[in-house]
Formats: sequence, C-alpha cells, structure tokens
Amino acid sequence: MKPRSLALSLLGFTLAAAALRAEEGMWTFDNLPTKAIQAKYGWAPDQAWLDHLRLSCLRFPGASGSFVSRDGLVLTNHHVGRGWIQRVSSKEHDYVKNGFSAPSREAEIKVPGLELVTLMAMDDITERLAKAVKAGLPEKEALKARETEIEKIKKEMQEKSGLICEHVSLYQGGEHWIYTYKKHTDVRLVFAPELQVALFGGDFDNFTYPRHSLDMTLFRVYENGKPYQPKDFLKWTETGLKAGDLTFVTGHPGRTNRQDTLAQMVYARDWALPMGLKDMEARRQALIDFGKASPEAARQVETQILGIENGLKARNGYLAGLKNREALDHIKAHEEALRAKVAKTPALQTEAGQSWTRIEQAMKAARGLIKEQTYVGTAYSTLLGHALSLVRITDQEDLPSDQRLPEFSDANLKAAKARQGVPGPFYKEQEIFMFTRGLAQAARELGPQHRFVKAMLGGKSPAEVAKAAVEGSKLSDPAVRKALLAGGKKAVADSADPMILLARKLEPLTRELRKKQDEQVTSVVAEHGARIAKARFAVYGKNTYPDATFTMRLTYGPVAEYKANGTLMQPFTTFGGLFDRHDGWGGNAAKAHDGAWALPQRWIDRRGALDPTVPLNFAHKVDIIGGNSGSPVVDRKGEVVGLIFDGNIEMLPGNYYYDEAANRGVSLDARAILHALDKVYGATALVAELTGK
Repeated sequence: MKPRSLALSLLGFTLAAAALRAEEGMWTFDNLPTKAIQAKYGWAPDQAWLDHLRLSCLRFPGASGSFVSRDGLVLTNHHVGRGWIQRVSSKEHDYVKNGFSAPSREAEIKVPGLELVTLMAMDDITERLAKAVKAGLPEKEALKARETEIEKIKKEMQEKSGLICEHVSLYQGGEHWIYTYKKHTDVRLVFAPELQVALFGGDFDNFTYPRHSLDMTLFRVYENGKPYQPKDFLKWTETGLKAGDLTFVTGHPGRTNRQDTLAQMVYARDWALPMGLKDMEARRQALIDFGKASPEAARQVETQILGIENGLKARNGYLAGLKNREALDHIKAHEEALRAKVAKTPALQTEAGQSWTRIEQAMKAARGLIKEQTYVGTAYSTLLGHALSLVRITDQEDLPSDQRLPEFSDANLKAAKARQGVPGPFYKEQEIFMFTRGLAQAARELGPQHRFVKAMLGGKSPAEVAKAAVEGSKLSDPAVRKALLAGGKKAVADSADPMILLARKLEPLTRELRKKQDEQVTSVVAEHGARIAKARFAVYGKNTYPDATFTMRLTYGPVAEYKANGTLMQPFTTFGGLFDRHDGWGGNAAKAHDGAWALPQRWIDRRGALDPTVPLNFAHKVDIIGGNSGSPVVDRKGEVVGLIFDGNIEMLPGNYYYDEAANRGVSLDARAILHALDKVYGATALVAELTGK
C-alpha cells in the first residue's frame, strides 16, 4: 500500500504556518480547527453544538457509543458489543449467532460488568504539574514526582466532583489534563442482529470497501432500576446524506503514533509489531484448535477469534505503513528539520537537543526486554489473571498511597476490587487447553532454563501444570475472589489455591520486568518526549492535534469516493448490493469460504420487503483509528446520519501518518438501521423511539 499525496500530507502535519491540509486530525474539544472548517465549508460548530455532542457520546471498553433517545438508548457497533452479547448468551441462547430483540423493556438483558462513561469536564493541569517536577531531576525521579502529583490532583478533583477523574497526557507529554467522567453501571442489551449480517463478508471484507454490513447493536442505560434519561442525546436524521455532505465523527480513537520519533517507529517496525503479531497468531491458532472439539467449543471461542483476526489485520496494516520507505523518508526529513531548528536556538538545544538520542537509547533497551515482556505472564489463563490481580491488589493496598503503582491509586484500587466481583463466562476445558498452550509457548520461546519457565512448570509438563491448576482452583467463583479480598493480604498469602501459588511465583518476575521497563524505557520516553513536544510548540506553535490516547476527539470530512484498484469506489452501497454480493457467491447453499457471504434466513425471507435502493454503508473522508468503532456520525445539525464501524485498508498506515487521498472511514447509514429494524425485524417500537415519532 503506497500512500499517495504523502509529501503534502506530512508537510501539512508539520507546518504550523498554514492549516492542516484536507480533513486530517483527531482533534481535542479544546483545540478544534474551527477557522479551517468555516473557511472550507462556510459553517463551523459553536460551543453549544460541541457541548451537546460531547455529552451525548459515551466511551465503551475499548470503543465508543452514543445516547440516541431520551430514555437512555445507546447505539454502538455489533463488534463492540459482541463480547458482552457473548457474556449473556448460553448454549441454549446464542445471541451472537442468532441475534436478540427484546420484546419489551422488561425483557432487556442486564450485562454484568459492562460500564460506560460520559465525559463531563476537561481541566488543563500542565502548569501545576510543571511546578511540581523540579527542573534537572533525573528521568526516573521526574517520572515519580509527576505520577505522585497527578494522583494528588486526581484525588482532590474526585473528592470535589464525586465523579471519576482520569489523567490524560497529550502531545507526548507536552500537555497534561484531567478528564472527569460520569459512570453508568447498569447497562442492558436491547437489540443485536445476527452475526452473519453484522459481519457480512467475514474477515475477507474486514477493512475493505465497498462494504455491506449491519454492524450495530442497541443497549440501554438504567439508573435506579429505571431507564436513564440523559439531558443530552442525539436526534435521528430525517433527511440522510448525499455525496459531498459534511460529516462529523466523535469518539475515542485508541492510539496513534504520528508524533513518535523515527527511532520509536523503527523499533515498532522491527521489534514490537512483529513480536506482537507472532503472539497473536499463536493465540488465534490455539483458539481455532480448541473450537474443533465440538459445536459448543466453537461457540465459546468464536468472538475471541474474531477479535484477534481484527487485530491481526489492523497491525499488519500498521506494519505495512512502516515498511513504506517513502513514508519513513518523509518522517526522517521532518525530524531532521525540527532538530535543526532546535539546534539554532540555545535554550531549546539545552532543553531538547539530546532528547532524540536519549529516546534512541531507550529503544535499544526496549529491544532487550521485549521477548520476556511478551512471554512472561501471558499464559492465556483467565484464572491466573484473577490470581495476579488478587496478589497485586492486596500487596498494594497495604502501602501508603504515595508509594503505590499509579494503577493502584485509591480510585483505581476500588475499581479493581469491584471487577473481581463481576461474574463472567468460564469454561473449564477451554481454560485448561489455553493455559497448556500458553505455558508450552513460553517454554519454547524462552527455553526450559528460563526462570519463568522453571517457576511455572517446576519440572512438570505444561499439560500437567495447567490441568492441576485449573481443576484445583476456585477463582472462577466471584464470591471466592471477594472473600479473599475481604481477608486482605494475609488471606491471599495463606491461600493454597494453585493459581494463587503460581501468581506468587510470577509476581516478583513481572515486577522486576516492570522496574527495568520504567527505568530504562518509560521514564526516558516520558521525559524526552515531553521535551520534544515543547520544542515543537516553540518552533511551530500549537496548530496541530495530539496523537490519539483513547480520549474523546472530533474529526470531520465529506462523504467521498476515492481511487482504488484502477477505478473509483462509490460513496454509498445499498441493500441491493448486499443481496448482489450474497448471490454472487452462490447464496447460502454454496457455503463459499465457510459462508462468509451467507445471510440469516429471516433476511432471505424478508428480501421482498426491503427497498434495494436504500443506502447501507458509506465512505467518508474522516481521520479515524481503532477505538472509533461505535462512534456516531452526525451532520451540521448534530443529527445521527451514520455509525462508524470500520475504515478502508488504505487507512491502516494512519497509525503513523495520514494519506489524504486514500484514508476513508466506513460507516453504517442511519437510514439502513431504521429500514432493517422495520422491514426485517419488525422492531417498530425501537424505530418510533429512535425517530421520536
């Protein structure tokens, strides 16, 4: 995938004298390019429009969503909700495969463990934090001072607001913020289509366009046992979109690395991404092998396999982007230009002149740690994960708050304890199989004499250890975990549960690795990434956006075609195109490629009721990345016109750089949602609720 117009895109990113070219940018709500939007489209959002949009949006675990009715109805993707749908499914009721539609609100299914949050406020703490971290501190001490002050600020703000406060680092540490969230803990499943139409085309069509998928799910938030009534929610469009119409996407893009140094990108290309891909492939194969045991085994692992396959395709796209020599040459040229400007300014040279070298040294240290970090403790075991959490929680809670690891602050500790009490699906045979595979892989990769392998296996085979530990453990029961937490450090230390015994052997090894990572890599990158960011501000100004950090962002752009495969990709696909693709693969009878283009029987039965001209999916020129899944797409009126569910294959290198000619978001059209609910599922009450009619 060779990016087109790359030089223009990268120059647009780096030059602050002019606005960014095209629709590049995952913008924070405090620094939107409203002048650029106004200049190009003759209209720009005002503060009231932005506040309403922000308060209507939600963050899912790893993804996004939005309120779409006055009674707390929430819209997101099927693939965002799939793991939670699996959690409330069973052998008798496979809601992932067969779909679910609550016949009444009383029949909506509570989803244990699912928590959503709404962003209520954003506070810049950069100056206060700078005063707390004295100039000239060694990198390790500066990191500790910064973390201590952040926890102090979070605690103050949480006590004042009664809400959840999270630290947000932007511009590689050039800015620090506290984002305050309202949490919603009673979330219920309302509607989900069948997997076969939500993921139409399977992994073949994933990250491609044209697409034909009904990738949506509806949940509802409750409060005090009644449907929650948000002050702000998004109204449904009455007009829909046409080619060229301006769209806005608000969501929580997970992570981009566009402001990383060249050394960090080379490390990702040569070490981090290949190592991660290798581990994901092994995990995927283990799940596939287990699923061959029976139809029930296949049901248990289906959503896990789909999630890994999605991640594999994305990361292979990131890697392809970093292997593009032209792209890396432009990134190198930009870095050299900034370093030259820094060198000409004595104050900047003193502050940041050596920062690129220090980060390069940190990446060399990271290469020496990555193999152990990949295989030590990643043994594919849910129960071992519970055991490690119990050991860490009870160890940390005995420490003064200023001596704890950041993830075990008072608020985080409370949340970690709460998670241990949440029930979840547990399949003993799957656990034994996966734990065996994980231990065997670690032994193979690290060698039989590695301390982790010796500590975990003790001279026994992976199968022996896994079987004994899983069958002897009671940690699958949340009541047992809660009792151990209630007993504190002594109860966990005295426990004879085999998983806790393994965790107590493992924890010192992971702690030592964490210490090396913090000292040799994390503290260096945090300190010198921030110095480079400040130098960039000094040279170019704050006329750009920060890398994605799984915090709320706004991106915008028109519905647009693009060039690919020697032709033009159309802006919209339709219901007619869905059936054409289905027919072209021989329909359900052909079972081509394991039925990737098959359709649920009810869709076959209701084909005549559907209007083949109704738009189904569309492509638009918006800058997105993983985490944006489930983001609402709105028009100038702030009304829902679509739902982001994917990007095209050409956008994957956007983790590292933006290509304006080919980057496209792929969304489900709002008209398609209503048409399917009405004509296929007969969900007239939901249609009425969404439209307000």
